Amino acid sequence: MKNISLYCLAAAAMALSFLFEQAPASDTSASAPVTAEASLFSGLFSDDEEKPTAASDSAAYDYYGQALGVHLERTENTTLLRTVLDWMGTPYRYGSNSKKGTDCSGFVTRVFKEAYGITLQRSSRSMFQSVKRVAKTEMETGDLVFFRRGPGQPIYHVGIYLKDGKFAHSATNGGVMVSSLTQAYYQRNFYAAGRVAVN
Repeated sequence: MKNISLYCLAAAAMALSFLFEQAPASDTSASAPVTAEASLFSGLFSDDEEKPTAASDSAAYDYYGQALGVHLERTENTTLLRTVLDWMGTPYRYGSNSKKGTDCSGFVTRVFKEAYGITLQRSSRSMFQSVKRVAKTEMETGDLVFFRRGPGQPIYHVGIYLKDGKFAHSATNGGVMVSSLTQAYYQRNFYAAGRVAVN
């Protein structure tokens, strides 16, 4: 009988402990998950990325990989990935390169300026003239991918290669997004890949 009483008291104590741990501290409980998420990633999105800890670096790659829909090897440039992610959802606007709207080459030039401090040529054709060609099988994160509508046709579109056959670009039918080179349209119109010299 004595043991049963002790078990009951222990169970009650555990139940009370659980309730107190789960109870919201105030009426602002709805914002608690947002605050927790913000604090979890607050160190990942600051401009001061000189020496991230292994834990935050790992969390950053997990976050970027999931958000961009790619499997990262954890050697990719996190500043590039973050910059691409910051531009996701920006609407398409021909001749522009701002968060209010951008075309494909405007998106690429802004990302390279923000991520690497590199000023690229403004048109996709001019960009193609200044890159080092790389084989499709040798593409790395940050390489540029160029498209044309057939042999002898001019280059009309450019994007930034991410991983797993996926690239980020500003499309006329949806703005800045991630697409796959295996999609029939992009597979048919893919022309070449090029690498920008990044210091």
